[in-house]
Amino acid sequence: MTDWPVGYGRRVLAEVDSTNAEAARIAPTLAGPEWILGLRQTSGRGRRGRDWRSQDGNFAATLVMQPKEAPDVIALRSFVASLALFDAFVAVTARPEAFSLKWPNDVLLNGGKVAGILLESAGFAGGMPSHIAIGIGVNLAHAPDASQLEATATRPVSLLSECGAPVSPEEFLEVLAPAYAHWEHQFVTYGFEPIRTAWIARAARIGEVITARTMREEFVGTFDTVDKSGNLVLKTAQGPVSIPAADIFF
Repeated sequence: MTDWPVGYGRRVLAEVDSTNAEAARIAPTLAGPEWILGLRQTSGRGRRGRDWRSQDGNFAATLVMQPKEAPDVIALRSFVASLALFDAFVAVTARPEAFSLKWPNDVLLNGGKVAGILLESAGFAGGMPSHIAIGIGVNLAHAPDASQLEATATRPVSLLSECGAPVSPEEFLEVLAPAYAHWEHQFVTYGFEPIRTAWIARAARIGEVITARTMREEFVGTFDTVDKSGNLVLKTAQGPVSIPAADIFF
C-alpha cells in the first residue's frame, strides 16, 4: 500500500449523485485539496453534458482543489491527471506498454477506452474560479455496453477484462492519489513543459492520421504534437491547425 500524499484530504461515500457535484457542495468548506470517491454514483456526467454511468466496482472520483492560477493554466491539469492515471495503471498492472493517452482526456488500454477525465471550474469571481473539480472515471471491473454508445466512439474496455487485474476503487485511489500529487508538484514547480513532454511520450497515435471534430468543423490530419497551451496540433493539407477542444477519432 502506498503512502497517502500529505496535504490531501479523502472521503469515501457509499453513494453519491455525482462526485463532481459533491465537490461543488463541499468546496467552500475545504482548506486544501480533497479526493471524493463514490462507490456508487447515480447521476454522473461526461464531457459536453453527456450522461455517464458507472457500474458497481468501477472507479468514480473527483479531486477538488482551489488553485490560484489563471483559468487557461488551471485547465492544463487535465494533462496532470492523465499522467497520474497512466502511472496508477502501471502500478497495478506492471504493463506500461498496454496504456496510452488520448487527447484530450482519455486513457486507452490495448487501444480501448478504460478511463476518462472531466475538469470543471466553478464559483467564478473576478474571472477566477473559486475551485476546480477533476472528475475521473475508470472501468475497473466493467466496461459500458458498446451498443449503447455512438458508433464512432472508442471501444470501451475494463481493467479486469483486459489485464485480469481485480482492483477495488479504494485500492485504485491509494495509488492514484500519490501519483497525482507527484505530477501536481512538477506542474506547480516547473510549469507545463515537463508535463507536456511526458504526456507526448505516452500519446496515442502521434505521427498518425486522425480526425478531430469540433462543434462546427471536422479536421483530418497527422497528429503532430500538443502545443504549449495544450492544444492539439494537426498537419493538414491546408497547413498546421491548432485545436483547443474536439472529439478525436482514429
